[in-house]
Amino acid sequence: MKFGKKTAFAALVAASALVFAGCAGGGDVIEEGSGGDAGGGDGEMYIALVSKGFQHQFWQAVKKGAEQKAEELGVRITFEGPAAETEIAQQLEMLTAAIDKNPNAIAYAALDPEACVAPLEQAKSKDIPVVYFDAPCNGDVGLSLSATDSKVAGALAAEHMADLIGGEGQVAIVGHSQINSTGVERRDGFVEKMEADYPDIEIVDIQYGDGDHLKSADIAKTLIAAHPDLKGIYGTNEGSAIGVVNAVNELGLEKGKITIVGFDSGAAQINAIKDGTMAGAITQDPIGIGEQVVQAAYDAANGDSVEEFYDTGSYWYDKSNLEDPKIAAVLYE
Repeated sequence: MKFGKKTAFAALVAASALVFAGCAGGGDVIEEGSGGDAGGGDGEMYIALVSKGFQHQFWQAVKKGAEQKAEELGVRITFEGPAAETEIAQQLEMLTAAIDKNPNAIAYAALDPEACVAPLEQAKSKDIPVVYFDAPCNGDVGLSLSATDSKVAGALAAEHMADLIGGEGQVAIVGHSQINSTGVERRDGFVEKMEADYPDIEIVDIQYGDGDHLKSADIAKTLIAAHPDLKGIYGTNEGSAIGVVNAVNELGLEKGKITIVGFDSGAAQINAIKDGTMAGAITQDPIGIGEQVVQAAYDAANGDSVEEFYDTGSYWYDKSNLEDPKIAAVLYE
């Protein structure tokens, strides 16, 4: 399914094919590596969430939102993810294990949109409804996507970068993935906005550090050395942006010499903005994503209508608006 905005449809689920799993209380969470079992069978709804990872604060915030909504709805969830967002095979093992537990619904965030097609066909064959969060799988299994509109967010990053560097000069991108949809769309939104509206800004290079601080720092150092007139670098996720921050600090560059625009939140980026190393960043609403995907999974399991796409929003933040209540509500440390 291709996910467009706000296209409503009914997720018709054969309730008799669902196997209800139970536990002691609503909202319990099994983290990556804990080896918990879905078993039970006392009639309580069970939703299995398989995330992209646990290593960034973003995913901890998504998990928090999922827990909150699960407690509100009185359902049980498990929330698992690999140690790093490059561990596609481990994530697929978690997905397969989740399907084997016959949950009432599965919520999935795809690291590789092609690799997940076959296992999710198994979920479909077992009449387990599937909803996505953050990034979808290809194919036609998923009923709904709860996520940031990443192309809109990338364009927002471009607008602020352009304003900060005076509408002209050279910039580069340190991306976190050229496979999963968030990396691709955050990059493309930025590039397309620059090409359409800022002809005097040149994107000199795009490199990928897998969201790893060390890899991203090495890439940023190479970019700065190769392009002495570089004015700005855009990091497409938390790990990418902090890698760029670490690079300019390790090189001893004057704060603001390179305009750094980041993505996501977390204490490290907030602190870098406060001390002037980073100009600003795009934040999502990860708690809202966690809440929305559990709600969508719950609705799908009950055969209720779900939206094809829930855009949970994106927001620019910098030193000037960190204390704004609307911005503070979507920041996480």
